[in-house]
Amino acid sequence: MKKTLILGGARSGKSSLAETLAKSSEQVTYIATATAFDAEMTKRITLHQQQRPNNWLLIECPLLLCEALTQLSGSGQTVLVDCLTLWLNNQLYHQPEQDFALARQQVADAVSQFEGKLILVSNEVGMGLVPMGELNRVFVDQQGWLNQQLARVCDEVIFVAAGLPLYLKRGIDATD
Repeated sequence: MKKTLILGGARSGKSSLAETLAKSSEQVTYIATATAFDAEMTKRITLHQQQRPNNWLLIECPLLLCEALTQLSGSGQTVLVDCLTLWLNNQLYHQPEQDFALARQQVADAVSQFEGKLILVSNEVGMGLVPMGELNRVFVDQQGWLNQQLARVCDEVIFVAAGLPLYLKRGIDATD
């Protein structure tokens, strides 16, 4: 069973690819990290819900991702996490004083120790200009470091642009 990290920009097709990969499994648990802070986000969440198969289990997990992964490890089902970017945003919002290096390491450890098929979705946010504002720069830095840590522990890393997957790392390249 492999661990796959799918990276891409907004509306790149990364979630669609993740869902396509998961559909080959008999049992899927979808871990949703989004929270609806406004009407537009509520519409985005509803659209994602409508696109998923009805037989998938859903865990809404805006903050306690490590605990959810630990609980589902070894369950025999495919686990799809969408997305790590929103999980990190929730961490910054709800626990801004935490040790983010430790939080990132805990997620990387939970992914590394996960037994089964795991698909992670995350935004690649570091391909543009350095953002204005301290909090925005902190977010971009933390997201970049999280993606790097997860790329190291995943068997496969795919970058998606314009709906097209580019394989950055395949199982034979995997390192722990």
